[in-house]
Amino acid sequence: MSQPTIISAAARPFKALFNSDAFEGILLIVVALIAIIVANSPLAHDYHQLFHGTLDWTPIAKLDNLHLWINDGLMAIFFFVVGLEVKREIITGNLSDPAQRRLPILSAMAGMAAPALVYFILAGSEPQLGSGWAIPAATDIAFAMGVLGLLGNRVPAPLRLFLLTVAIVDDIGAVLIIAVFYTANIKLAWLVISLLVAGVMFGMNRFKVDRIWPYIIGALVLWFCVLNSGVHATIAGVAAALTIPLRRRDGHSLLENIEHGLVGWNAYLIVPLFGFANAGVELADIGMEGLLAPLPLAIAGGLIIGKQVGIFSSIVIAHKLGFAKRPEDSSWMQIWGMAVLCGIGFTMSLFIGALAFPQYPLLVEEAKLGVLGGSIVSALLGFAILRFAPSKNAEPANKAA
Repeated sequence: MSQPTIISAAARPFKALFNSDAFEGILLIVVALIAIIVANSPLAHDYHQLFHGTLDWTPIAKLDNLHLWINDGLMAIFFFVVGLEVKREIITGNLSDPAQRRLPILSAMAGMAAPALVYFILAGSEPQLGSGWAIPAATDIAFAMGVLGLLGNRVPAPLRLFLLTVAIVDDIGAVLIIAVFYTANIKLAWLVISLLVAGVMFGMNRFKVDRIWPYIIGALVLWFCVLNSGVHATIAGVAAALTIPLRRRDGHSLLENIEHGLVGWNAYLIVPLFGFANAGVELADIGMEGLLAPLPLAIAGGLIIGKQVGIFSSIVIAHKLGFAKRPEDSSWMQIWGMAVLCGIGFTMSLFIGALAFPQYPLLVEEAKLGVLGGSIVSALLGFAILRFAPSKNAEPANKAA
């Protein structure tokens, strides 16, 4: 065998991994681990200075460090892609059919309410921790789908689709939570201008403007106005996405072309960069007492316990009452494993954690521990359950109904 052939054969598994659902989840895990290692190494000062040090020059005074540019700027693109995905699903996807969306919406709502309840049970006695209730509410799509990718065909296709749909509804809920509960002091003038800009963009859609550049300009202006309004700037990304027409006048796709053009940047640059900038927690500053503090335990409990209880119980109840059927070709143990995987919070949970305690850096660090710990346990436990779960056909007859 020639040397190029040997190299090609050796590289084939890595190419397959890169092109699979698993790669994005593995990438996030690696990035988070690197961030934690760097934050607890001699490079810790340089790490924090890189992201939190004041920039010598910035075109927008409110964004005076790299961390703010990532969380308020680049993450607006992340939310823009989320908005595109949500709109596509509502118009032509799984959320367009009332019968198909019934169970995912119910499960997503239960999967947001139960973690919040667990959080309040474990941390409710601490008044300053109250604003962190939404941290364990959202599921990280890339991370969860990455774990499913590692399992290959052991997970039925309908169950994969169900998890993806639940995660998308989760994202809608998380966006609404950020807009309503994690908004600073509103500046009315900027908010009115933001609404006017959004109105113009919806007007462009209405009058069938199908060029991309007017929407890009509108999105940038909208982002700047929302940034100054007191509403979190990333909400502009979702609002702008909802104005994009599904198709051009000639019938060719516009929304999906934009989504496909950005999804790679989102998966392989923006989210990993966000993870690297936000996952680095200095363990020495927290210590064992911090690891067992109410905040990280409440967040981890919400992700590990609340998510699976809320989602799994909602599916069981809906199925037994005839409200909606469970995902096809899936055993109850597989459905349980999927519900556990929904406890992977990561991106959205880290994001909400930074918004929840802006005046308490130590609490933000503790929140990171809870998110990382809860997400890792959920990923490992969910993987183990799905790896060894019997298929629906292997269930006893009296349990298969």
